[in-house]
Amino acid sequence: MITQATDRNAGGKEQMSGTTRMDSDRREAGRYEIRLMGHLDTRWAAWFEGLSLSRESDGTTLIHGPVADQAALHGLLQKVRDIGLPLVSVICIEPDQSDVQTIELR
Repeated sequence: MITQATDRNAGGKEQMSGTTRMDSDRREAGRYEIRLMGHLDTRWAAWFEGLSLSRESDGTTLIHGPVADQAALHGLLQKVRDIGLPLVSVICIEPDQSDVQTIELR
């Protein structure tokens, strides 16, 4: 989860007054695994340039590989949205951590 410190002055509108260490860590490059419900045809691989697509035996598609930063991740998630297959999970795999952070969407 990305957290940001906010200031609630100025008529009740939230304004960003600073970011936490967790937020700045997430702006760095990382490896991600994005799981979609259903199988994508191989022709979609070119649309996700630099990432690998694999059709899993459980009926899902796994898109995985390096993502430059949060902006690139959001762009990737917009492409996933445009395909129309349900998003199952997004996993960030940190190269220096054995622990994996998972966001399950149901």
